[in-house]
Amino acid sequence: MTVRLRSHHLLCLLTYVGKGYSGAFVANFDVIAKRLGRGEDILIVSGPDDICWPLLGEAEPHCLRESAAGRDELAARDVGELLARPIEAGVRLSLDAATLAALRAAFSAGVTREACQGCEWAGLCSTIAAGGYRDVRL
Repeated sequence: MTVRLRSHHLLCLLTYVGKGYSGAFVANFDVIAKRLGRGEDILIVSGPDDICWPLLGEAEPHCLRESAAGRDELAARDVGELLARPIEAGVRLSLDAATLAALRAAFSAGVTREACQGCEWAGLCSTIAAGGYRDVRL
């Protein structure tokens, strides 16, 4: 199986501790975190992905807003530079221990945080990173 992720969710999953927009969102993200933890690969997609799925039934899902697409562009650039490979729709990657460690180190250092500007979860993510990623689900 493959987990479909938009680029900025590569950053969100680093600090996911079971908090989210709704119970359905959290339950879905928990399943995705377990799948990734078991080694499933990732397919980068453009637009809403497997994490967004529970939100798409809302009247105006933020997953479809321009701000989400802008976050994707910034995250793709920064993560791509960090991993020395393109991060764009159609690319497949895996999150082995070394890749997760590199992503978390860069996130903690602020190297990959431009996509987080203006995000309502940025404060929580900063706290989790500063705390050494305790209680993350992946």
